[in-house]
Amino acid sequence: MRDYDEVTAFLGEWGPFQRLIFFLLSASIIPNGFNGMSVVFLAATPEHRCRVPDTANLSSAWRNHSIPLRLQDGREVPHSCRRYRLAAIANFSALGLEPGRDLDLEQLEQESCLDGWEFSQDIYLSTIVTEWNLVCEDDWKAPLTVSLFFVGVLVGSFISGQLSDRDWRMLLLALTVPGVLCAALWWFIPESPRWLISQGRFEEAEVIIRRAAKINGIVAPSTIFDSSELQDLSSKKQQSHSILDLLQTRNIRMVTVMSIILWMTISVGYFGLSLDTPNLHGDVYVNCFLSAVVEVPAYVLAWLLLQHLPRRYSMATALFLGGSVLLFMQLVPPDLYYLATVLVMVGKFGITAAFSMVYVYTAELYPTVVRNMGVGVSSTASRLGSILSPYFVYLGAYDRFLPYILMGSLTILTAILTLFLPESFGTPLPDTIDQMLRVKGIKYRQTPSHTRMLKDGEESSKVLKSTAL
Repeated sequence: MRDYDEVTAFLGEWGPFQRLIFFLLSASIIPNGFNGMSVVFLAATPEHRCRVPDTANLSSAWRNHSIPLRLQDGREVPHSCRRYRLAAIANFSALGLEPGRDLDLEQLEQESCLDGWEFSQDIYLSTIVTEWNLVCEDDWKAPLTVSLFFVGVLVGSFISGQLSDRDWRMLLLALTVPGVLCAALWWFIPESPRWLISQGRFEEAEVIIRRAAKINGIVAPSTIFDSSELQDLSSKKQQSHSILDLLQTRNIRMVTVMSIILWMTISVGYFGLSLDTPNLHGDVYVNCFLSAVVEVPAYVLAWLLLQHLPRRYSMATALFLGGSVLLFMQLVPPDLYYLATVLVMVGKFGITAAFSMVYVYTAELYPTVVRNMGVGVSSTASRLGSILSPYFVYLGAYDRFLPYILMGSLTILTAILTLFLPESFGTPLPDTIDQMLRVKGIKYRQTPSHTRMLKDGEESSKVLKSTAL
């Protein structure tokens, strides 16, 4: 049978039909961003300190000194999880002793926040952290909630919780409802004709192709598929494929393993930097705005790179850029926090560019018969990376630069791994597993059928190049 691109060449590359499908698919992605990044605000941890009950019999001096101080970023701040033992300081207050003058505060006994916490409302009125006291000994539960959110994304389900008129539930509802509107796109976005042909559903594919020609204002040929081709293919039993086919040959097995690693580490870097935005110096809303805005030029750059340059080198360069600047974070002096913010944004820029290109690259590596499964498995690995990303951010509680060191190192190692993937730029999309491009650096035994397939691929590539010229 003739190549699918040859059969549908009369449609053109970027007509009204292609633009319509592109923009409808793009619109369906918008609500995902609302929910994906809403956890930055839903699970935010405001400044907090131990609550000292109003009923405590303390003088104003002892009430002001009831919380011990700790060193943070070179300055002393009230401790978030400890207070001086309330019974002891109440006794000192009753005796008329003054803190710091009659008693050395550093020698006083401390206790945990037995009466709860007081949370600052300068930025957030309410979050899941303030409502359920997910701080101190329970601070590990906050990143767990984020991980569980991405587990929900992984299984593709959404379970709505109890709704009420209180600041964070309504926010979650408002961000979720627009996604329901995307269900209408079911009637406007057709199935892929290429995939239908691979499944032997030629009549359905022809209907879609003729509809595309009509929308593009093009008169379709009277015969799109030759009857001899249809009869020949229909006589053959259509081979069914499963997820096990992603491990069928050594080549596709290597592509699958490398794609899983690639998607997982890119996802850790992307979501890790996004979720870490509130921990940067400055206004949290400005930082989140900058983190979102920096993605726009990243997508534009990715589009240009995909149009004109090889995939492997484009991906590797973007990942090297993102990983290198994150490793430089530990060298930035504490007082140059604006420089630290710039480096984080540059890192987000590089990783976002790589994240947008990996969708196209992965789809080009897999053949038509298992392309959806290949991209699906890779996307699942991405979800696993997003599940792990909150705990990369959580490590910042022990060392502020540890998350950047880990994410930067993983990103650079992934950039090196990308260089071993096959190059798909300027080559026809493979339709069968045997037509897949080979992973670099691995020796293969070529059978006569493989040799013929490679020669046919080279000849078809030459024909495409000469046609383009």
